[in-house]
Amino acid sequence: MPVSFPPALVRSLDLLRCPVCRMPGLRPDRDRGALRCPARHAFDVARHGYAGLLTGARATSGDDAAMVRARERFLATGAYAPVRSAVARLAVASVTGEAAATVVDSGCGTGHYLAGVLDRLPGARGLGLDTSTRALRAAARAHVRAAAVSWDVFRPLPLADRVADLVLDVFAPRNPAEFHRVLRPAGRLVVVRPTGRHLAELRDRVPAMVAVDPVKERRLHRALDPFFEAVGTERVEYRASLDGAAARDLVLMTPGARPLDRGEPGNAGPLPGRVTVSVLATAYRARLTGDGSNI
Repeated sequence: MPVSFPPALVRSLDLLRCPVCRMPGLRPDRDRGALRCPARHAFDVARHGYAGLLTGARATSGDDAAMVRARERFLATGAYAPVRSAVARLAVASVTGEAAATVVDSGCGTGHYLAGVLDRLPGARGLGLDTSTRALRAAARAHVRAAAVSWDVFRPLPLADRVADLVLDVFAPRNPAEFHRVLRPAGRLVVVRPTGRHLAELRDRVPAMVAVDPVKERRLHRALDPFFEAVGTERVEYRASLDGAAARDLVLMTPGARPLDRGEPGNAGPLPGRVTVSVLATAYRARLTGDGSNI
């Protein structure tokens, strides 16, 4: 029986290039439940709705099923709603011609932030990229106008040149050269990252949680500066009240999850009921050549 593909995925096919031969023209093979390029390379479309473009050796992803479930539960509490709102505000301010905008979310996770942006851009379409198949199951259903594709952001993106009006990078790894390549000349990149104050109370209680690099901002600037210049930064900082379940989920969705699960020394006792949420959200524009095109 022919497979019915998600409409959002079908509408995103013009953005994609075959990750093997880089040819455009991926098309649905509904009899096999796959996408095929003109050279006949085939990529399965999972029954959960995302396309599996990632081939060969895969990057290790910490987003296993337990972490994804914890993230979904935690985000559903609304504790990160101000962060999501800040991403959406920057997105709306950054996009011109929003009636037909294309938003690419690199390291999209469950699609939570991409969906928030699409809610504010009624005519836009979205495409989320992530290595975690568990997270992509959620991302594929996060929004009616969002498609999801498995991909490793450290590789050349399976996207054509200059197809995106906006690239999101929210708590995710970055590939500045590729972000620059896929953005249209007037496009914007929005990057969200934690400050040193972010979740400090949890990190004090759970030493295994990853610390924020004190020179993170300098490293970010060095990485992005050849390709982008900042046009505006918003600091989002507040104290979030959490019940015990939400606090535990917040830990479980981070690299500190496994030590907490094992009950290792240093993780005993109640988790804090209030934590500091502190992030920076910056919009960047692509540096241009003299003819007005991206470098």
